[in-house]
Amino acid sequence: MSGYPWAAFGQGVGPAAAAALAVMLITFAVAVVRGPHRIVDIAWGLGFTAVALVSYGASAGQGDDGRRLLVTVLTAVWGLRLAGHIAARGRGHGEDPRYEAMLAKAPGHRNLYALRMVYLLQGLLVLLVSLPVQAAQYIPGRIGPVAYAGCALWLTGLFFEAVGDWQLARFRTDPANKGRLMDRGLWSWTRHPNYFGDFCIWWGLFLIVCDAPVVAAATVVSPLVMSYLLINGSGKRLLERHMADRPGFAEYTARTSGFFPRPPRES
Repeated sequence: MSGYPWAAFGQGVGPAAAAALAVMLITFAVAVVRGPHRIVDIAWGLGFTAVALVSYGASAGQGDDGRRLLVTVLTAVWGLRLAGHIAARGRGHGEDPRYEAMLAKAPGHRNLYALRMVYLLQGLLVLLVSLPVQAAQYIPGRIGPVAYAGCALWLTGLFFEAVGDWQLARFRTDPANKGRLMDRGLWSWTRHPNYFGDFCIWWGLFLIVCDAPVVAAATVVSPLVMSYLLINGSGKRLLERHMADRPGFAEYTARTSGFFPRPPRES
């Protein structure tokens, strides 16, 4: 494999940053006019999709066309599915309790605080986490076995995320399940199949750059940051803090894996 075009990659980061910022600013404007700020969660998947598409365009004439198209399509499929799911789930609901609690303590103007601490911060995270997607666009040479393994891991992640979301949505549509914990299907193997799916998605996308070890070393921070967010940040840890007082939660945690799937323990 010939040398990696670091200068071209560096030039492409600018348009990617502009794409992430544009998605967040447009979403912020919509939230201010129509509300609530929970719609920023829709912008999360859209931001990654925009970065992937802009990076694909900016890298024209660079890298391997097959790898460029592959990483762009995989990112867009994940991002658009997630955005659509969150949009459907939040339709007709008010503000997300997480944002309500944060903004209730906002010093100064509530919307400006939301812009700084929610929208711009998420835009920065989109840019950081998507570094492997951006970097993959410039890797010369054909896709190798490690990248194919990354595709398999991505598919595993999409399965857990999409099926887990579908199972939970069906569970919630049944009035008989109101107030009950979802502990069936994939949710009996892991308490967070959607977060585990995201984990696999981003480590899978990272493996697509591992055909270029130096590039992989330079971008490994991205899946590490995403893993931290999913397990110890705004994902698993925060959600379980809100669920801790629900009836049956202690028993559920005793028999069901907290993150990585495994068969449920006997009660």
